[in-house]
Amino acid sequence: MKANTISEIMTKEVISVTPEQKLLDVKHIYEKENFHHHIPVVNNNQLVGMISLADFMYSINGAGLDDDDMIYTEKQVQDIMMPNVKCVDINATIDDVAETLTKVRFRALPVVENKQLVGIVTTADIIRHYLTKQKQPLH
Repeated sequence: MKANTISEIMTKEVISVTPEQKLLDVKHIYEKENFHHHIPVVNNNQLVGMISLADFMYSINGAGLDDDDMIYTEKQVQDIMMPNVKCVDINATIDDVAETLTKVRFRALPVVENKQLVGIVTTADIIRHYLTKQKQPLH
């Protein structure tokens, strides 16, 4: 039986930021409905880091919701991002990625092909896959 690869379940249209972007841009991404996972940081289409919601909240020091707060325009993504993040190759199996997710602090992993960001996979994607697989009849 052929193993399923992560490319089958990953999100292909990834929202990302660059190291030079202001935290205001990150704030606006997190304010979008149903956006709660990590944001990949890319430079010339190459993954250079990641921002978690926890990192963002910690870095704004209770700045609040006002876009005019100086912290949002003074700090850049590179000031708060985690560099050298764990990522997975597009050809990795879903089982391997599930195991990796149990060992890292993130609930999402960037998916790369030739060092370029091509997707992101979350723990919810993995759980959804296994639940669907469990419901399928055996052939």
